Amino acid sequence: MPQTPKNKELVIATKNAGKAREFALLFEPFGIVARCLNDYPQIPDIPEEGETFADNALTKAKTVAELLGVPALADDSGLCVDALDGRPGVYSARYAGPGAKDADNNAKLLRELELLAEAGRLAVESAAADGREVRLLSPARFVCSLALYDPHSPPVQVEGQCEGFVIDTLIGENGFGYDPLFYMAEFGQTMAQLPMTRKNEISHRSRALAKLQELLRESEA
Repeated sequence: MPQTPKNKELVIATKNAGKAREFALLFEPFGIVARCLNDYPQIPDIPEEGETFADNALTKAKTVAELLGVPALADDSGLCVDALDGRPGVYSARYAGPGAKDADNNAKLLRELELLAEAGRLAVESAAADGREVRLLSPARFVCSLALYDPHSPPVQVEGQCEGFVIDTLIGENGFGYDPLFYMAEFGQTMAQLPMTRKNEISHRSRALAKLQELLRESEA
């Protein structure tokens, strides 16, 4: 069973202030002060060279925890597309190459799926996104792996997923990354069309956070 950090301090292994705030809210009920890597400029960038999201999350959490001597939480996430054998996967953020922007990654993803469709290798169906017809190119899922590492306790890892489809055109302004291409049939919208409050309720990251929070609550009981 995982243990909540005994010294009531936790470092979130990210420089993304928005992500850090989201994680900090998770630990607030436990009286834990969460900081992020912006508070520790001496920590170098940590390469993400693992074969899985879980590998990368654990490497980041362990590296930060051992450098600072306090518990650390890290995540790794991305999009896994069935028709591409799980790609872009752990390479989601740099799918189009080092320094790739969201537009570059989305363009490469669409190009690869369109080539498969033209070759007759995809069972393409149609759907409506807010009254607009789109093509469902492939089932896909967003995956988020979380790792909580305490130098004095066994690591804790959980994973959350969000199922959907990659469509043939970008729709929506609310999201980032692959959100405008990720269609969710139950809502008839892309992830980028959903209000942020709704996205935060059903996203892969929120589901992973909920699992971690439940484990921590059990450990406190």
